Amino acid sequence: MSTTVPGDPAAPAVAPKLGSGAGEKGLKTGALGLCSSIAIGVASTAPAYSLAATLGLIVAGVGLQAPIITILAFIPMLLVAHAYKELNESDPDCGTTFTWAARAFGPRTGWMGGWGVIVADIIVMANLAQIAGIYGFRLIGLDSLADSATWTTVAGVVWIVVMTAICYIGIEISAALQRWLLCIEVVVLVLLAVTALVKAYSSDAPATAIHISASWFNPFNVPSASALTAGILAAVFIYWGWDTAVSVNEETADSARTPGRAAVISTVLLLIIYALVSTAAQAFAGVGTKGIGLGNPDNEGDVLSSLGDAVFGSQGPGWFLTKLLIFMVLTSSAASTQTTILPTARTSFSMAAHKAIPSQFARVHRRFLTPTWSTVGMGLASIGFYVLLTAISDNVLSDSISSVGLAIAFYHGLTGFACVWYYRRVLTRSLRDFVFKGLFPGLGGVLLLYFFCYAAFDVYADPAYGATSIDLPLVGETGGVTVVGLGALLIGVVLMLAQWAVQGSWFRHPDVTVSAAAPADT
Repeated sequence: MSTTVPGDPAAPAVAPKLGSGAGEKGLKTGALGLCSSIAIGVASTAPAYSLAATLGLIVAGVGLQAPIITILAFIPMLLVAHAYKELNESDPDCGTTFTWAARAFGPRTGWMGGWGVIVADIIVMANLAQIAGIYGFRLIGLDSLADSATWTTVAGVVWIVVMTAICYIGIEISAALQRWLLCIEVVVLVLLAVTALVKAYSSDAPATAIHISASWFNPFNVPSASALTAGILAAVFIYWGWDTAVSVNEETADSARTPGRAAVISTVLLLIIYALVSTAAQAFAGVGTKGIGLGNPDNEGDVLSSLGDAVFGSQGPGWFLTKLLIFMVLTSSAASTQTTILPTARTSFSMAAHKAIPSQFARVHRRFLTPTWSTVGMGLASIGFYVLLTAISDNVLSDSISSVGLAIAFYHGLTGFACVWYYRRVLTRSLRDFVFKGLFPGLGGVLLLYFFCYAAFDVYADPAYGATSIDLPLVGETGGVTVVGLGALLIGVVLMLAQWAVQGSWFRHPDVTVSAAAPADT
């Protein structure tokens, strides 16, 4: 294997200046178009899996208002997507939050932004691998193995290895696979939603069926303000992942415009998918706590499996469609496993290229033009984290997955604030600049900051929340989700200080200097 390292004679030059052209770090340029970028952005969210794992939780908290909650959760994501779009137009760097936060606030803030991306992706990889393992066994009828922690862990590790290999051998192969998997996923989800709606309004509708009402879309009907906030917090997770379309910006044609457009379009497409499926599922299954009801705690972690049997049936074509639905959740988690590797590898690659972490992570394969150490390192870190937490306890693994929302809110919110601060001198130049460079990103940042604080210090901190709790000195009994979520971010502070001591050039003489956009620059 031949690799290059920025700084070596054979390495491509790194030009970190604002507005530098894509590909100067050695990545393959022009490999992705708008459609491929959108496919990567949507597939990264794993729509089928996200709905299967989250819809039950949302219904348990807000009841019939689940559809409006999925719609409201779209708002902060769309606002922050505009921050990504605007910042990418000025600086199409695959480090995204790392680079942009460093330019706005300084190297230490940028480093922590990059760490937020990395830690969120590593944590969620454990869950995606576990789901891929479980559904892989269910698809071929090996339910006993699907219930075995050992075998699902083995299968999950295999999935991570396979998807890491695909990401390693080329971005174009990754994008082609994403397009096919996403097409299957969207077609089956739409088919499920349409069939459920038709049956809900038919003469032989199930006893659980209820007709769609305007009250489902009225947020003021949510039982309480805390239930509304908790519901949106849970629903925000199902939109996460679209930023992968921006993290591959240096490998995208028209790198300054296409990734940002793909990010915004991805969030809108996700809104349509989630609103349609959640509304149809609720109309068919209702929100009861028995049988196929979306409020049934037995189905909370996977509402689509039980829903698929009821909607499609178990005979003839219905059996095939039910199996296809299981396959769709499997491919959804597998596709997201792949697209979760992409942004983390690019983030660590950019951090290494700018000497914020060891330079080995900036190596690029001469033939495939993909990050080598960063891609393999992401896979190995994910495997290690997954196996370790599975060995410790399924409860700890469950709480770690719940905690990923804190890392998401942290780095997305930071990106929103970075956009406002970087463009602060041009906000009064035009209405468009004020809205898309200031108002939207700022509101997105404020909303995500609120969700972060509310979750970390109220909802998740409750010892009764989640599967574990820890007795902390001076604090007392604290929910495991808060401990894991904040602990993971604080580990980043320790690693940053260690990097500063060992190789401190990024912190003492960063090549991404603090600056602000001037009217003549944009």
